[in-house]
Amino acid sequence: MPHWENPPQRVVSLVPSVTESLFALGFGGSVVGISDYCTRPAAELAAIVRVGGPQFPNLEVLAELEPDLVIAGQEETDKHAVEALAGLNIPVWVVFPRSVDDGMFFLRQLLGLFHTDKVIAQINGLQVGLDYARAAADSMPQIPYFCPIWIGVHKGMDWWMTFNQDTYMADVLSLFGGHNVFAERERLYPLEADLGLGEAEPPGERDTRYPRITAGEVIAAQPELILLPDEPYKFSPADRAVLEHALADTPAVRNGKIRLIDGSLISWYGVRLAAALRTLPDLFQ
Repeated sequence: MPHWENPPQRVVSLVPSVTESLFALGFGGSVVGISDYCTRPAAELAAIVRVGGPQFPNLEVLAELEPDLVIAGQEETDKHAVEALAGLNIPVWVVFPRSVDDGMFFLRQLLGLFHTDKVIAQINGLQVGLDYARAAADSMPQIPYFCPIWIGVHKGMDWWMTFNQDTYMADVLSLFGGHNVFAERERLYPLEADLGLGEAEPPGERDTRYPRITAGEVIAAQPELILLPDEPYKFSPADRAVLEHALADTPAVRNGKIRLIDGSLISWYGVRLAAALRTLPDLFQ
């Protein structure tokens, strides 16, 4: 995080969860620009300038806002865009929470960034809820789940992208007794290797946390619950029907345990965790 002697006055947020957290903690007055994917809080965002997608923001529009800080996400924003902003002498804070604790630390960093502890009680309250959820999960049986986040087809073979244990999404779901059946699965390169159709090559610096999974792998893993979020891919009732057919030989399908869910509850770090703590436990009962 950049060090600021004074709180930033003109902030551009390229990350939807960051935007929501800035407003929820009382820092929304500093926000002068947001990405096209920022949606919460809807009323407050209506009049704020949009700077394009979070991956490749419109640098010309962004620069015209004269921000003294841009908050980007390592997973959301292309590194070349970050380098271009630095080339324009615009300070960039790149955030990358990979766990719930990382998300809580980010909220505390925001307080440091804006030189205030006025809302520390709000963050401490969220921490209490988090600690309670963890304690409750320790006394509950684990529920094996599969949660795809994207779909694709390769040579007539359906595949689904999911995530392993080294992700914020897996950590959130573990709070409620969820056991990711692909917790140990790493992504292989190229795609054919990931699908078991070819030899793998060294991943180098490429991300291995989001493997592409075949129906056969899911059936072998025998998940008892399948979660279909509405982002980054918007799973629909029609997609659910496809999975019910392809994964018919799993406990989740046999017992009618496929659920369409709000994807922000598992992928948005920051204050969105409060909604996750209220909503997601019911999925694992």
